[in-house]
Amino acid sequence: MADKLLVGVCVLVASLGQVMSSPQSWRDNLNPDVLYPWRMKTAGLGRVKRDWIIPPIRVSENSKQVPEYLVQIKSDKVFTGEVIYKLEGPGVDQEPKDLFEIDDKTGWIKSKKPLDRETHKSFTLKAFALSPSGERLENPTTIEIYVLDQNDNRPTFAEEEFFGSVPEFSIPGTSVLTVSATDADDPNTDNAVLSYSITAQESFPPFSINKTMFGINNVTGVIYTRDVGLDRDVVHSFHLTLQVADMSGMGLTSTGRVIIHITDINNHAPQFNPNTYTMLALENKVGEDVGRVNATDKDEKNGENWRITYSIIKGDSSGNFHIRTDRVTNQGIISVMKPLDFESRTEYQLTVRAENEVPLSIKAPYERISTATVTIRVLNENEAPRFYSNPIEVSVPESTEPGTALISSIAYDAENSKLRFEITQDPEKWLSINHETGEISARKKFNIRSPYVKKNKYRAVLKVTDMDAGGTSVTASLEITLWETNDFPPVLVPLSGIVCSNRDRHQLGLLINAVDDDLAPHADPFTFDMADRDMASNWTIIQLNETHAMLQPLIDIDQGEFSIPITVSDSGSPSLSSNALVNVTLCPCDRAGQCMSATAAAIFGAKVGISFIALVIIMASVALLLLFLLLAVAMRSCTGRGITKGGGLLIGESDDDVRDNVFNYDEQGGGEEDEDAFNIDLLRTPNDMVLPPEAFNQPGSGLPKWKQPLRRDAPYNLPSPAYPRKPQGEPTDIEDFISDCLDVADNDPNVPPFDTALIYDYEGDGSLAGSLSSIASSGADEDQDYDYLNDWGPRFKKLANMYNPR
Repeated sequence: MADKLLVGVCVLVASLGQVMSSPQSWRDNLNPDVLYPWRMKTAGLGRVKRDWIIPPIRVSENSKQVPEYLVQIKSDKVFTGEVIYKLEGPGVDQEPKDLFEIDDKTGWIKSKKPLDRETHKSFTLKAFALSPSGERLENPTTIEIYVLDQNDNRPTFAEEEFFGSVPEFSIPGTSVLTVSATDADDPNTDNAVLSYSITAQESFPPFSINKTMFGINNVTGVIYTRDVGLDRDVVHSFHLTLQVADMSGMGLTSTGRVIIHITDINNHAPQFNPNTYTMLALENKVGEDVGRVNATDKDEKNGENWRITYSIIKGDSSGNFHIRTDRVTNQGIISVMKPLDFESRTEYQLTVRAENEVPLSIKAPYERISTATVTIRVLNENEAPRFYSNPIEVSVPESTEPGTALISSIAYDAENSKLRFEITQDPEKWLSINHETGEISARKKFNIRSPYVKKNKYRAVLKVTDMDAGGTSVTASLEITLWETNDFPPVLVPLSGIVCSNRDRHQLGLLINAVDDDLAPHADPFTFDMADRDMASNWTIIQLNETHAMLQPLIDIDQGEFSIPITVSDSGSPSLSSNALVNVTLCPCDRAGQCMSATAAAIFGAKVGISFIALVIIMASVALLLLFLLLAVAMRSCTGRGITKGGGLLIGESDDDVRDNVFNYDEQGGGEEDEDAFNIDLLRTPNDMVLPPEAFNQPGSGLPKWKQPLRRDAPYNLPSPAYPRKPQGEPTDIEDFISDCLDVADNDPNVPPFDTALIYDYEGDGSLAGSLSSIASSGADEDQDYDYLNDWGPRFKKLANMYNPR
C-alpha cells in the first residue's frame, strides 16, 4: 500500500513539474472531462452492485450547531484504491454559495452556516465518488436537504391603519370591514396560524358610549357591530386597537389600529324656525328677492341628508312668486316672477313647505312635515302707461283712403293719469295720431311696393307719456298689414308686330302678352279676347299660358297691315281690363323674321315654286357666266408672246405685257373707269426682259454673271444703276439685301415718277420657262409651237400633248 501511495505521489510530482515547466501546453491540453469526470456520463462502466439511495435530510433553520454533520455517503464499489468524494449544486458552488461542504475522503456532508427557511426552503445537491485518477466510481446521487421552520417571524398587519364606516342605528352583526395580516413562517405549520382580537375601544367625542360596540372574528378578521345604539348625533367615530398573534394566538404578536366612522342617515326632517314671516314687494318689479325663510335639519351638515328644498304649496295660484334654496345657508329665498299690481291686489299670504332632497329613512322618528306662513305686502308705485298689446297689429287694404281711422284706444294708465300719444317713427309719413285720444288714421294712401313694406307689413313706433308722473313714457310697435287690392288693369304688349305669311300654319301668328302692376291674386292669369266681333271672323287668339297668347289669322289673308282691337282682363276681384289696338303687318319674311321686298318675295315665296336648291343652282350659273365674261375681257386686253424653241429662253411675240390693273378707289370720282389708275403692266419680272441671244451662251446659267437685265417698262436713254444681285447658292443677309435694293430703286432714273412695286422675290434665271397662265396662253398666236415642252422633262410632256394634239 505504501508503495502504491509512493508511486502516486511521484506521478503527481511529475505532472506538476510538467505543468510548471510548460503552463501554455497545460492550458492547451486542459480537458474538462479529466478535471471534472463526474460531470460526464461514462459509457461502458462495469456493473455496480447498487446505486446510492439517500433519504431527504431535514435541517432546522437558525441552528446554533455549526458546522452540523448532516449525512455521510460511502461508495460500496469494489475498489482497492482511495475514493474521492465531490459535491456540487445550490449552496455549494452555486448561489447561495458556501452553505454546505463535503469531506472528500470520508464523504461527510455538513452545513457551514445557519440556514434561513424564509430565504431558502430546500436544496438539491449532487454527490460524486471518484478514483484518484478521476474515474467515476458511482452514478451521481441526488441529495435533498429541507430546512425546517421555526417560529422566528412576527405576524404583521397589511396596513398601519384600517378605515371603515357603518350607518347609524345599524343592527348588531352588521359587517363593518375586514382586517388582514401576514406571517413569513411556514403556512403549513402552527407558526403561521393567526388569531385576531380587539384589545381597546375609544369613541369620539370621548366617553360618548361605554358599551363594547364592535367585535372581530379571530380567524377571518371581520369586524362587526355587537350592540345597538350607534347614533351619529351622539358619537361620530370609534378608534379600535387590534392584536394579531401566530400559533393560534399563543405565539408572537403585533398590534394595529382601526378607525370606524358612523355615517349619517336621513332620520331628521327639516323644521321651520320661526314659522311665520312678513315681507314687502314693490309692484312691477320682476326677478327681485323679497325675503328669506329658515329651516334647520339635525342631520350631518352639508351632507345629502341635510339639504332642504322649499316649495310654495298655497296662496300663489298665478305663479307670481318663486322660492329657491341657498346651498350655503340652506335657507329659502323668495323672489317675484311676475309683475305685481298694487291696484289689483295689495297682499299675498303664502304657505311654504320644507323637505329634504333625500327621502326620510324608515328609522327616523315620526315628525310632521314642517310648513311656514309668509305674508307679502305689495307696495304701490307710480306706474308708466301701458299699451293693450305690443306690437299693435292692424290689417287694412292698400287702397285705404286718407283720413280713414285705423285703430283707437291703444293704451291706458292704471292711475288714470293724463296721457299724450305720439308717433316717433313713420318712414313713409303715412300715419297721423290724435295726441289726446291716441286714435291713428291714414294720412296718405298706402303703397304696398314701398321699400319699407316687408312681407306686406309696414312698421311704425308709437310712444305714450304719462303727463302726471313726471314724463314717464313707454313705446310700442305698430304693425300694419297691407293686403293687395286690384288697382291696375293689365297692359297688352307688344302693340305691333309682323306675321310671316310664308310660314307654316302652326308657326303663323304674333306672340302677345300682358303685364300688371298688381300682385297676386289680382294679376295673372290674364284673359285675352277680340274686342271687335267682325275681326273675330278673320283672326283668333289662342291662349298659351297664364300671361301669353298667340294672335293668328283664321283664313288666308292678303298681305298688308291690320289694326286688331284686343281686350285683356286680369284675375282680380273685381276684375279689371283694358283695350288695345295691335298693329299687325302680314308679309313674307326672311330667315331673320323681317319682311322681304316684292322681288325677294317672288323668289323666296312658296307660291313661285322654286326650291332653295334650284335657287342655289341659278345663282351659281350666273356667277360662272360672269367669270367667263371676265376671262374673255382679260384675254382681249393681253398680247401673246412668241416662244422660241432651242435657245432655252421663251420670249413672247407681242411687246405688250400681260398685267392686271390696280385701281385707286379712295379718289373722288374714281372707280374702274378712272384713267389715272396705275397700270401694273409696268411691273415686270426679270424673266420678261428682252436680252440678246449671246447672253445665253454662258454655260450653266441663263444670264451673264453680275449683269442687271434691261427693263422694257423704262426709258433706255439713261444708265440704270447696278442692282445688288448675288449668284445663286451664296448665303446673303436678307435685311441688307432688301435695303440695298430699295436704295438702288429710289435712285434709278429709268423708273416712272410714281411708286413702283419691285420684285424682291426674284430667285435667279435658272428656268427658261415662261408664264403658264391660261390667259397668257390664250393671248398668243394660234400657230405657236409648244414642242419645246417635251425637253423639260416628264412632267411637262402631258402639257405639251394638251397644246399640240397630234
